[in-house]
Formats: sequence, structure tokens, C-alpha cells
Amino acid sequence: MTEFLFLGVVLGLSAGLSPGPLQTLVMAETLRFGVRAGIKVALSPVITDLPIIFLTLYIFRNVIGFADMLGLISMLGGLLVLMMGIDGLRSSPFNVGLGQAPSNSLAKGTLANLLNPHPYLFWIGVGAPLMTRAWDQGALILITFLLSFYLMLVGSKIVLAVLVGKSRAFMSGKVYLSVVRLLGAVLILLAFVLLYDGFSLLAGIQNR
Repeated sequence: MTEFLFLGVVLGLSAGLSPGPLQTLVMAETLRFGVRAGIKVALSPVITDLPIIFLTLYIFRNVIGFADMLGLISMLGGLLVLMMGIDGLRSSPFNVGLGQAPSNSLAKGTLANLLNPHPYLFWIGVGAPLMTRAWDQGALILITFLLSFYLMLVGSKIVLAVLVGKSRAFMSGKVYLSVVRLLGAVLILLAFVLLYDGFSLLAGIQNR
């Protein structure tokens, strides 16, 4: 049990702190709509990962066509993140902050995570083999691994949202708006990375 507890903590913390679309979205939503919005984004993996886990466990046993599907997912994720980045760049002093309209942060985080190929890559390459080993040792071992992983993954992003939210009180005017627009630019860069990854996967299949 100790081995899988350690693996869950290390992998979850690493995934939670790694730069990516979801982490950037946590920061952007916190700055624009407050800490609660950032926390909603941080909780999105709890919603999206269950079907991803089942899907990758299936793919782990039936890997035919995985690269094709992953390429399409990456392309869709890139387009979604690109739209989010453009939205950030268009922010103005009027709509930045604790917005008048609902933020839909949970829906944004859910879509961003569902269309991000990295959770699929993690669960197919690392998570599925580890869960298979854990299950062989007992259901309690598997639960220990999953709980420790998600406590670190979600917990680290919630801490990030709180820290960004506290710094928000010291931001105003041009500085505040510049940070939000910078995050939008980062999202756009990440979108092109996802689009390139998806194109590379699909091009690799066609060249076989």
C-alpha cells in the first residue's frame, strides 16, 4: 500500500503543478471571476477523468486506432483552448474581474480537460498499468492510489487558485488587465502546441 500511496502523491502533485491548459485556465478564471471560479475549474478532473479512466483501460487492452483518436482529440482541444485564449485577449476593464455574467467555469474546465490529450496519454501510458497492478493486490490498494492521486492533483490546483485570488487584491488597472491578457496569450500558444500534436499524430498515421 505504501508504494501506491507514494506513487499517487508524487504523480498527482506533478500533474497538478505541471503547466498546461487546465492550470492556466484555473489562473485566468480566478483572476476574472474570483477564487470560487478557479476552484470549479480545479475540480473538473473529478468529473472528466472517470470516463477517461474507463476508456484508457479499454484502450490499454485494445490499442488499435489509439493514435488516430488521440490526434482528433488533440485537434479539438487545441481549437477549444484557442477560443479561450482569444477571449482572454479581448478582455477589457469593463468585463475583467468579478463579472456580471456567470463564469461557467466548471463547464470550461470540464471541456478543457476532456479535450486535452494529456490525461489520455497519462492514463494509457502510466495510470492503466499502475491500476492493473494495484487491482491485482486488492481493491483497497487501488482506492488508495486513486484517492492520493486526486487529492494531490485537485488540491494543488485549489491552492493555486487561492494564491492567485489573494494576489488579485493587489492588482488593478493596467497591471490587472495585462495579466489576464498575458494568460490569454499563453492559452493561444498552448492551443498551437495541441494542434501541432494532433496534426503530427494524424500525419504519422497517414505515412504508415
